[in-house]
Amino acid sequence: MTQPAVDLAPDFARLRDPDRDTAIREITTTIVALPSIRRHRLSNTEMSTREFVLVRVRLENGVEGIGEAAVLGGPRWAEESVESIKAVIDRYLAPGLIGCPAAQWAGIAARMGRAAIRNNAAKGALETAILDALTRTLELPLAALFGGALRDRVPVLWALASGDAEQELEEARAKLDRREHRDFKIKLGFATPEEDIARLTRLREGLPGMARLIVDANQGWSEADCRRHLPALRDLGVSLIEQPLPGDDYEGMARVAAQSPIPLMVDEAAFTHREIARAGAMGCGSVYSLKLVKSGGLMALAEAARVAEAAGMELYGGCLLEGSIGAAAHLAVFASLPRLPWGCEHFGPRMHRREIVRDPLLIEDFHLHLPTGPGLGVELDEDALAEFARSD
Repeated sequence: MTQPAVDLAPDFARLRDPDRDTAIREITTTIVALPSIRRHRLSNTEMSTREFVLVRVRLENGVEGIGEAAVLGGPRWAEESVESIKAVIDRYLAPGLIGCPAAQWAGIAARMGRAAIRNNAAKGALETAILDALTRTLELPLAALFGGALRDRVPVLWALASGDAEQELEEARAKLDRREHRDFKIKLGFATPEEDIARLTRLREGLPGMARLIVDANQGWSEADCRRHLPALRDLGVSLIEQPLPGDDYEGMARVAAQSPIPLMVDEAAFTHREIARAGAMGCGSVYSLKLVKSGGLMALAEAARVAEAAGMELYGGCLLEGSIGAAAHLAVFASLPRLPWGCEHFGPRMHRREIVRDPLLIEDFHLHLPTGPGLGVELDEDALAEFARSD
């Protein structure tokens, strides 16, 4: 599906006074804890409940927008936690935005940049809620702000991260049988590399219907581990290796990438545009993982995609286990990209026993489908929100 770029001028003309009508009246935050269908393990933590911050923005015209700030098990993946995100928005970001027109999103981003350094998850969720409210006002899909959707669905993989190969085989076979996922990412790094390889071998042998096999060590391997085990990963038909070394080891990543017959993906090594350009120039990897929590805003996420491509890297739609709200925000950008050769990994909406939206995003025929309707295209379930909102 291809849509032409959208001219916003007629829609703004419908507003009596765009600056007044889209002025931000109220910003509220809620910490939400959703139980997962199973434990999810990373190299440095594991979780069975996913916590995030729901941001709600109400404009003077009464329209409300929503955004999601995701974390992985507290401040372990990056420096932010749900508690810090809520505090930063409530105390530092929100006060400076009350009264600002949502239609002036560049100025809003500048104000947030002056109010707080980094805090990218907080900024990304707040900007998402503002842009959701704006595009709901204009009765346009959020993707319109990025030139319009070039596709209405994106290939989506499933992550296997319990560490129990037999449980993972059962889980993956069910995904294949239901035609939900055929590409799989295997989380490594919480066992020895030898144990990781043995588990990968069992999964590869037990899943003949698997298409792409991607591995993610979450910065848990050393350069020596990579050199020892690259031949085994090659023999297992691994398609992509995500961030095997610590994020600040640019030189090590570059050496491994130069030796590896398998493409390396840059994730935690590059948050800012300057870091993306540096990683590309040093040859740290040939694929870049796009994440709202790294860019700090949807506009910056779209810019990050252009910087990464200019640096010679292909694009991959990364996630931090966002639910339907966060996934819909990412899809608004992903759908507008001319090239997204690695698809995305926004399986998060299926990781929860229940969501806080009425219609969770659709995964069908191995694709995640772009929601329809204005703004993000998802609506809050107030009853579910009341049930899962944290009281502390």
